[in-house]
Amino acid sequence: MKTPELNLPEGIELIAGSNADAVARQLAKAVAAALGRRLAEAPRASLVVSGGSTPLPFFKVLSQEPLEWARVDVALADERWVPESDPASNTALVKQHLLAGPAAAARFVSLKQDGDTPEEGMAAVVAALGDLAQPIDVLILGMGNDGHTASLFPDAPELHRAMTAAEGEPAVAVHPPSQPQSRITLSFPLLSQARMTALHLKGDDKLDTLAKAASAVDQVNAMPIRGFLKPGLKVFWSA
Repeated sequence: MKTPELNLPEGIELIAGSNADAVARQLAKAVAAALGRRLAEAPRASLVVSGGSTPLPFFKVLSQEPLEWARVDVALADERWVPESDPASNTALVKQHLLAGPAAAARFVSLKQDGDTPEEGMAAVVAALGDLAQPIDVLILGMGNDGHTASLFPDAPELHRAMTAAEGEPAVAVHPPSQPQSRITLSFPLLSQARMTALHLKGDDKLDTLAKAASAVDQVNAMPIRGFLKPGLKVFWSA
């Protein structure tokens, strides 16, 4: 494994393994423990996840954890503005793979609302997010090889707005030229206030991207994941 070559900022914990399923189980156990602790002291807890193929084994394990899921709010960090019937819908992915078994009792807060564009649906999105327990208790991020996370893309014209959004603007519509669909993303200020943040990665290419991001953490707009490379972050990586 290449992990010895990774020079992360101080205060970031790296949990690495050669088996993706084993790392996914470690992440699921850590998330379940964090949610359980929060539920012991608050009426509700919030879990914000990312889509794609990497988190599927994590979703499968977490969905079976014996939590009081009826008191958990689940949302996506971002979403493509497509209907649930579209193969690109992360909402459909989360409903199928995470909100199953015991976790089916959780309350899902959807970023995809009615409207032809994310701008048209924004008022409904903001209203829905009003039901999300905040600050976010547990945030699970992914990362692209361009250094984006959530839908904070380096080439998005709306990146500055998404990175500096005011408290009353929890989500931002983005239209990165590199992507085939319009998207909606939770704002950086909302994401960055999460009580626990984990970055879930798979593959040597992601390790290379992370090393690049860690080499210049102050240049956030070039690789927005850099905004999360701070003490307390847990990186779960598998080969």
